[in-house]
This record gives sequence, structure tokens and C-alpha cells, in this order.
Amino acid sequence: MMIKLLAAAVTEAAETAAPLEDIKETLTNTLGEDLIENVSGVNKLLNDIWQGFLEKLPTIIFAIILLIIGIFLSKLTVKLMGKALDKSKLDLTINHFIKSALKIVLYVILITVILTLLGVPTTSIITVIGTAGVSIGLALQNSLSNIAGGFLILIAKPFKVGNYISVSGVEGTVVSINILYTKLMTLDNKAIYIPNGNASNAVLVNVTEADLRRVDNVFSISYDADYKKAVGAIYKALKKIPQVLETDGHKPFVRMCAHSASSIDIQVRAWCKTSDYWDVYFDMIEHIRMQFIEEGIEIPYQQIDVHMKEN
Repeated sequence: MMIKLLAAAVTEAAETAAPLEDIKETLTNTLGEDLIENVSGVNKLLNDIWQGFLEKLPTIIFAIILLIIGIFLSKLTVKLMGKALDKSKLDLTINHFIKSALKIVLYVILITVILTLLGVPTTSIITVIGTAGVSIGLALQNSLSNIAGGFLILIAKPFKVGNYISVSGVEGTVVSINILYTKLMTLDNKAIYIPNGNASNAVLVNVTEADLRRVDNVFSISYDADYKKAVGAIYKALKKIPQVLETDGHKPFVRMCAHSASSIDIQVRAWCKTSDYWDVYFDMIEHIRMQFIEEGIEIPYQQIDVHMKEN
């Protein structure tokens, strides 16, 4: 538009054969009027925006206050729900899952209310949520499989919070089961996050599901040692470990299991509470070793007999 005005001014000055000073004055007047018109338009636009902001300011302030209150109430609701679930007889796994799902639902409802308060039509919000849900579902197929895996874990209950499990090449104690991931803590205090889809489809070993567990070890004695004496020494050592069970069906088992190259191998099996497994495992090794030494039973080491033949 400014170019057209310049052209008109130049044409007018040329047609009237006005001197150079008149042309300059005409251009100055024309440009000045155009600039004033543009500035006025910008001022009017900014003024309209400001007026609209002032009109919406109470609603915006109310929406911000409602957002803060909503976040606080959502956290409080989740906390109270968590306490109620902790007092109930529900499994800890279900407790964590319900709290995670409840938190997401409350935040979605809060955002919907805030947008509606700001004048966004409810139908538009529902449409956006639906479209976003479809798009996200297509983009996050693996995540959806993890969510489905989480539900399968809750229904089938192959493990729960507090169990020690081995799955997908890793093992540890289950700390929490969320919507997407299961968190494990290893014995050396490392956190492992396993996608629920993998946990529900892979071969899984639940080490601590049963109350009792068997401790297996193999001990070797020399071929020159007295086998029966060694068996007696092993039973004596096991009696010194208070966690080893002596009940029917769970008595210690001691039998010869192999004739190795340099030793006789003895299989030792003892039952204990699952929580006592590692204590019994290491106590068994230490006590039997000391009992062998005390009774003079030779513990062999690998050796090779070399025979020299004279020519």
C-alpha cells in the first residue's frame, strides 16, 4: 500500500510539473499520513488485545487458583486413597497400580475443567483427547503392550511386591509395579526397570513365592578319606546351624553324588525358611569346612600323578 501511495504522489507531482521541493513535501505528507494510519492500527490491535486480556483476567486468575487447588486436592486424594489401600487386605501390587491410575485420571479431569473454564468447548476437548488418544496409541504400541502386561500381572499374579524374581536375564526384589514398568532392586542396590510387556511374556522365576527353600551344595573329600566319617561330620555341622529344618519331609540329605578325577563328591541338601536362605548357604560351607578340619578329613585339591619310565 505504501508503494502505491508513493507512486501516486510521484505521479501527481509529475503531472502538475511541481518543483523538486513540492515533490518532497508531497512525499513527506503522504508517508506521514500512512505511518500515522499504520501506527493507529497497531495501537488499536494492541488495545483490543489488552482489553480482552483485562476482561479475561479474573477468569485466568481463577483458573490458575483452581489449578493449584486441583493439584493439591489430587495429591491429597491419592495420598488418602493410598492410606486406605494400605489398611485394606489388597495386595501391595494392586495398591501401587490403583494409585498410579487414579493420579492420571484426576489430572486429566483437572485439565479438562481448566480448559472448559477458559472457554474451550467441551466437545473440542473431547475430540482432541480422542484424536490424541488414537495418535498416541499408534505411536506408543509398545507402551500399550506394557499397560496390558501390567493388567495381566495384576490378574495372574506371577509375582508381587517384595518377591525376589529372575526375568529377562536380570534378578532382584520387586519394589513396585507401575502402569508401564516393574522396578527391581538388586542385591547390590541397583534399580532395574523391566517393561511389563516383557515381564508378562518372558520366562519368570519367582524365588521367594514359597515359604521354604532348599539349599544345595557339593563338598569334596579325598579318595583316602573315610566316607562314612565325612557324612557324619556333615550332619554334625548341619546341626550347628539353627535355621536348618529337621521336620518330616524337610530333613537334610547327604549322599555321594560323583567320583571326580581327584575327589569323591558329596551332595548336601538342607531346607530352611526362604528368608534364611543365604545365611544357611554360607553357614553350611563354613561349618562343614571347620568340621572336616576338626575331624581330620582331607579336602582334596586338583593334582596330577606323573610316572617316570626308565628306558
